[in-house]
Amino acid sequence: MTNTAPDGQGMPPLSIDYNRKTKELSLSFEDGQSFSIAAELLRVESPSAEVQGHGPGQKTLVAGRRHVGIIDIEPVGSYAVRLVFDDLHDTGLYTWATLYRMGRDQKQLWADYLAALDKAGLSREP
Repeated sequence: MTNTAPDGQGMPPLSIDYNRKTKELSLSFEDGQSFSIAAELLRVESPSAEVQGHGPGQKTLVAGRRHVGIIDIEPVGSYAVRLVFDDLHDTGLYTWATLYRMGRDQKQLWADYLAALDKAGLSREP
């Protein structure tokens, strides 16, 4: 069954692999898009309420996660995964659309994150 969602959003990935050495989650989608997303970016942009807050303007800036890794990937139904990080963060469901968007937009997400750290006088280092 082919998904007609724009830009592949909502399509389950054809593959999800985690490279413990590079600390990157690799995904490939039916529309031909493939992404490798750093565990650090996935952690600091977690879709959890702990990071994103419960409403607009409540996002928490997460610093000191340069070396974070993923220790488990748990399927959630047929629409998402829960990522368990080695800093024990394990809340937030990464839907297929969220992972696709994060992969597609990661350059901008990184730039925004680094700018926010700089503005707050914080670091990626633990």
